[in-house]
Amino acid sequence: MVRVLRSCIQSILKLVNSVIGMAGLAMILYSAWMIRVWQRKMGDLPFDYDSDYPPPWFIYTFLGLGAAFCVVTCLGHVAAETANGCSLYLYMVFVVLLLMLEAAVTVDVFVNQDWEKDFPMDPSGSFDQFKNFIWSNYEMCKWVGLFLVSVQGLSLLLAMILKALGPHQYYDSDDEYAPDRVPLLKNAPPQYVVVDPGYAHGNDSWNRSNR
Repeated sequence: MVRVLRSCIQSILKLVNSVIGMAGLAMILYSAWMIRVWQRKMGDLPFDYDSDYPPPWFIYTFLGLGAAFCVVTCLGHVAAETANGCSLYLYMVFVVLLLMLEAAVTVDVFVNQDWEKDFPMDPSGSFDQFKNFIWSNYEMCKWVGLFLVSVQGLSLLLAMILKALGPHQYYDSDDEYAPDRVPLLKNAPPQYVVVDPGYAHGNDSWNRSNR
């Protein structure tokens, strides 16, 4: 029963964790699009150190978050497959850090009226475009954000349950197999020893001579 429950939780954790990975891939693709727009507009890549423009921090941040989501997804798949305590602990730590970061940004945006001053100027203009898109599609973005947070919370809960169940048992003690071996021993056919007749006759002659 425990093995079946563990397998089900592992499958669900992989499925839920894949949603985080798809979100990370979407963020990386959006970052690649912003990099392409920056290159067309400025004539060079945003990663060039010799550029005369200030670094586009929003592109860096979005790309880093997407990469972090993908790393967490890979770690979650490894933790779900092996059910190893160390991997699960590390996965839970990363998920908690992501949740804390998202909560801090959300609280700052909704509580602080001058939250835009907390962020530096973005020379690419991507931050303003992203902000305008969110405000113009607030309901959709709100549900998408709640869905992602719920997925992360569910993955954290599943990882905790999987950690409580423990890892796979790849070997069992001899006592567990003892009841299975007993019927086989009882039903085992009798063993016969085949003796060479010449050897048996010689052995009898040797015994008679000793007498």
